[in-house]
Amino acid sequence: MEGTKLKKKFNGNSLLLLITVVLFVAMYALGGALYASKGFLHVQTFLNILITNAGLIVVTCGMTCVMLTGGIDISVGSLIAMDCMLLAFGMTRKGYGAIQMCLLVLLIGLVFGLVQGYLIGYLDIQPFIVSMAGLFFGRGMTAVICTDQLSITKDSNELFYSWANAKINLPAFLGYTNNKGKLMIPYIRPTVIVALLILVLIFLMLRYTRFGRALYAIGGNQQTAKMMGLNVRWIRMLTYVLSSFLCSIGGILYCMNTMAGSVQQATGLEMDAIASSVIGGTLLTGGVGNVFGSFVGVLINGTISTIVKSNGKLHSSWSNILTAALLCFFIILQSVFAYLKDRDK
Repeated sequence: MEGTKLKKKFNGNSLLLLITVVLFVAMYALGGALYASKGFLHVQTFLNILITNAGLIVVTCGMTCVMLTGGIDISVGSLIAMDCMLLAFGMTRKGYGAIQMCLLVLLIGLVFGLVQGYLIGYLDIQPFIVSMAGLFFGRGMTAVICTDQLSITKDSNELFYSWANAKINLPAFLGYTNNKGKLMIPYIRPTVIVALLILVLIFLMLRYTRFGRALYAIGGNQQTAKMMGLNVRWIRMLTYVLSSFLCSIGGILYCMNTMAGSVQQATGLEMDAIASSVIGGTLLTGGVGNVFGSFVGVLINGTISTIVKSNGKLHSSWSNILTAALLCFFIILQSVFAYLKDRDK
């Protein structure tokens, strides 16, 4: 009896999450063992992964919610590119304020998600087709706004520049002394605080709210969800609105990291978000997953990139190759656990 309860509690889904966490710890420990002399084990190295991927963390939260319903959204990278270009163009070429432009970007995210959500939820068009149209639209509109590469400087917008360059210092004992004898105090950016707050809020929403539980129900079986009295169309639409809104927040954070707008910006970021969600244990078929696992998936991707950079001799493409291998590995694991679950029934 005890074994049965333990088996139910520690199912394949929990095992996937455990594997993800163990893999991250092992990968980071390997990087530390190989490149300790290059500062891999410094606290700031880990914090830099969070700083660089703050925007991706928020986008991945939205992607996880969409995937929980059995959907997909491949438009997020183009939406971020459009957001960054809009922010850069508005502040550098038009002289608009940072707050005005950020509010405009968030509004565009809501409208973008509303259109996609309506087409998917109410007109029942395949999410891949709708979001692919969104991808082309976002890239096209980015070029319509401006084809130049724009940089946001202190002179173009002092407020946005101050947000992007603000530092929150951590305790000095976490720092290290560099070759010149100077104490390097570790720090994080406000973007990381925003990303982690959103991560916690989405985690709580999925775990404790009716809307969050509905996402799991719809991803598990739409017909059953309808029989439970859930308004499946409305909930699916809201999920894409939430995803695009989070994507716009991620776009602002992404822009604070790059301080630029470009037509080719954030190319492939949608695949990074999907890969992070899958590596974090979110099923492509829906109904299973959580944002904490997706967050660890982002950390794994960031760790891979940091290891490749620390090596110095490997081409940056190796990051994509290793991520692809991990993605295949976790998809196979998901298939194996799904097969074992069906066999037990």
